[in-house]
Amino acid sequence: MSLTHKAIKDIALIAICAAILFVQQLALSVLPNIQFSTLLIVLYAKVLGFKRTSLIIVVHVIAYNVLSPFGSVIPMYLPFMLLAWMLIPLTLSTIFRKVESALGLAFIGFIFGFVYGWTFIPAAVFLTDAPFVAYLVMDIPFEIMMALSNFITIYWLYGPLKKVLSEQLNRFEQNEKNGGSL
Repeated sequence: MSLTHKAIKDIALIAICAAILFVQQLALSVLPNIQFSTLLIVLYAKVLGFKRTSLIIVVHVIAYNVLSPFGSVIPMYLPFMLLAWMLIPLTLSTIFRKVESALGLAFIGFIFGFVYGWTFIPAAVFLTDAPFVAYLVMDIPFEIMMALSNFITIYWLYGPLKKVLSEQLNRFEQNEKNGGSL
């Protein structure tokens, strides 16, 4: 079975996007809940679509949990992390598919800052034996930091990054149509 040129391009694109997601999260992991992950996943979902973004997230979650010195490597956290990140492309391809403005996406990113934290509560409460309400209250400052980080990065950077990524993809596709090579 041979891979088509488009399949090879998609595999390379998914690998590059997952690597960017992994490296930035690792580089910023010293700052609690300050990252560009939500911005990048929103960008990927809007420009690359649900299928590619889902594959990027799967690669990223596995890589982060296996390769990162800060990763959980606790099998119980893996499905919760996967579910949390998958909520972005899932909602952006369904109920929020018509939201295109940076401001609208920034508000979605803000809300996601809380949803991401809430997604981990069942596993954290089970593993740490912490009371639900106590864990929820202690996590609120971190959720607020992530929500604000998401809002600011999406609002400021989504438009310029979308333009650059779209131009690069269009340039590659145009080059491909004109008989160019990789």
